[in-house]
Amino acid sequence: MIRLNLTASPEWLALAPDLRLLVAPLTTALMVSARADAAVEALAGTASTEALALAMAKAVARRAVLDWKGVGDALGQSLPVTPDGIDALLEVWPVFEAFQIRYVARGLLLDAEKNASPPSPTGPSAAAGATAKPARGPARTARHG
Repeated sequence: MIRLNLTASPEWLALAPDLRLLVAPLTTALMVSARADAAVEALAGTASTEALALAMAKAVARRAVLDWKGVGDALGQSLPVTPDGIDALLEVWPVFEAFQIRYVARGLLLDAEKNASPPSPTGPSAAAGATAKPARGPARTARHG
């Protein structure tokens, strides 16, 4: 069952003990816009999967992050949300991972929920029964020449 959040209001997302992001709902429009981001399109087809994943995460975050708490400069002064700041924040490995798991993956899990029957853990046909009868014996070797 797909559970719809019809309020579509931003929510605070805790990514680390002192780091919280106010994020917009992960919508189709947001994801489509992120896929069309110039940085993502520039890498498509030429970059590694890892580089493309980072570019996509940054594109999603630049569209989704509305505010933050716990982000500061080298002196500890709070910084305003900016596209460059979001990109720099996602260069921090634990933050990138937490953002992927707590924000982006929720959308992917929703995509997986849309099927009435999820795939089997070892593949789509692992739980299926055999439909062909077993062979009566070994096949003959083909003639050469």
